[in-house]
Amino acid sequence: MKDLVVISLEPWDEVWRRNQHLVAGLMSRDPGLRVLFVEPSADPIHAASRGARPRRGRGLRPGPPSEDGGAGDGLWLLQPTKWLPRRVDRRADVRWARRIVAAASHLGFSRPLLWVNDPSGAEVLDLTGWPAVYDITDDWILADRPPAEHERLVRLDTTLLQRCEEVVVCSPGLVTSKGRERDVTLVPNAVDVASYRLPRPRPDDLPEGPTAVYLGTVHRDRMDLALCIRTARELAATGARLVLVGPTPLDATDRAALEEAGIVLVGAVHRDLVPGYLQHADVLVVPHRVTPFTDSLDPIKLYEYRAVGRPVVATPVAGVRDRTDPRVVVADSETFPSEVAARLPSTSVFPDGTGDDVPRWQDRVHLMAGVLDRLRAQARLRA
Repeated sequence: MKDLVVISLEPWDEVWRRNQHLVAGLMSRDPGLRVLFVEPSADPIHAASRGARPRRGRGLRPGPPSEDGGAGDGLWLLQPTKWLPRRVDRRADVRWARRIVAAASHLGFSRPLLWVNDPSGAEVLDLTGWPAVYDITDDWILADRPPAEHERLVRLDTTLLQRCEEVVVCSPGLVTSKGRERDVTLVPNAVDVASYRLPRPRPDDLPEGPTAVYLGTVHRDRMDLALCIRTARELAATGARLVLVGPTPLDATDRAALEEAGIVLVGAVHRDLVPGYLQHADVLVVPHRVTPFTDSLDPIKLYEYRAVGRPVVATPVAGVRDRTDPRVVVADSETFPSEVAARLPSTSVFPDGTGDDVPRWQDRVHLMAGVLDRLRAQARLRA
């Protein structure tokens, strides 16, 4: 059984995240592995409501070649289309699950393993009974959501915890919360250390002068936007800029407020270009909200920050508040702006102080391969 269906919270694009690193590593480790990677659905109505260009999903297609950000010839991508909101189309999730099963059948996947990262994957599990692992990277039942969506997420999470043979979590916080009633396996995040330690040129869109750089998705679930604005205004007095590098799924009002404060919104950049922004930053920042939801996370950016050895200022979020690294300053929202300003410009030279203890993705691939091997063995015993 060498087929795997991955229900991902993220698309397979130029911004590599946990799922892409793990899947690519698994396919490199086992060239016979075939993967159907299911991306979030295109949502034309939602896109139009936000002023974006509506489009349908890209459907089933081969993944990109390895040299272009793929993972091998056995990778297939599927992006369905969500035509109507769930409150209008009560069977939207069932049709979505059937589309995935049909795509797997078309590819000749007879009884694949199911890797669920998006909790909606519970619908695929209900439909198929495929041997499944639930990979929890964000505890969405703790996020701020409307009551109907919260109820739906609780139902899906409960189903997956009860019915998946294996449960993987990315953070100690999730070990505590999800491991109360069943066994879980901790597979934290990591970084491609060699890539981040290769010196890169200064990106053209990184402003001249001192900069404080944030890497990651700029999303209200995680980011303290008011803190970003206060930090940017404090930095402006010193001639420095706050730069946010990563996807920016914000509405027009939020974007305008950030830009008015002088914040540079770079947007999503190709994974090969990311190290340059971190290497040439004077200080790296984590202006995250501190909530039960963010306490469930294991931010990949913290590993990337460690790999380049730059000074870091962070709010007291999981992953940093208990560290004793002298390069990391943990500050509450009141002192955060001044702590960032105090470290500009940095006098350290890359790569200063980067040790050999930064976790690498190949170590996490080994852990995930062990989980999938156990899942295959359990499936053979039941066959």
